[in-house]
Amino acid sequence: MTKLALITGASRGLGAALAEALAPTHHVIAVARTTGALEELDDRIQARGGSATLAPMDVTVPEAMATLCRGIYDRWGKLDLWLHTAVHAAPLSPAPHADPKDWAKAVAVNATATSVLISYVAPLLGAEGQAVFFDDPHVGEKFFAVHAATKAAQIALARAWQAESDKIGPRVHVLAPAPMPTATRARFFPGEDRSTLATTQDEAQRLLAQLSL
Repeated sequence: MTKLALITGASRGLGAALAEALAPTHHVIAVARTTGALEELDDRIQARGGSATLAPMDVTVPEAMATLCRGIYDRWGKLDLWLHTAVHAAPLSPAPHADPKDWAKAVAVNATATSVLISYVAPLLGAEGQAVFFDDPHVGEKFFAVHAATKAAQIALARAWQAESDKIGPRVHVLAPAPMPTATRARFFPGEDRSTLATTQDEAQRLLAQLSL
């Protein structure tokens, strides 16, 4: 039976690279807001002999995520793997000047959506599935207040779930990607020499090698 991998934030960057890397062994359920980017991803997955189900949805809409997870249950009954790469990279700013709209969006994507998704996806993973989160630690760095605080909240949720499920499953992982030339990083470090960074494809392979797939 084909293994199933749900990737939230799959349209570009690390999420897309993970989807392509998993294509030979997993049916990929790809979630992102950008339909065109998902269709391009589907073409690349098919070129590798894989298959995908495209879900152009917003992870911050609980009703959409409930519909997605119900659809997964009705069609397949379970998930083997969930990789959560969806993130909102709020613009850098001094902490006293944080924009309320940027804060609200970062909380919605990085923290609240993660909490909602954990509650919806956990039953699909059961005892044998695996969930994977990706740390991006900038706590205490200047100008990173909004991003670092909301990303730290996401990882706190993941680590609590990891501890709670240690003996009963699912297996929960928090992995640390190397710096990559993604659009998110470009917002934080414009003008950086991107040739020195790890490619998303290489990082996808390295990170997946740390899992039991």
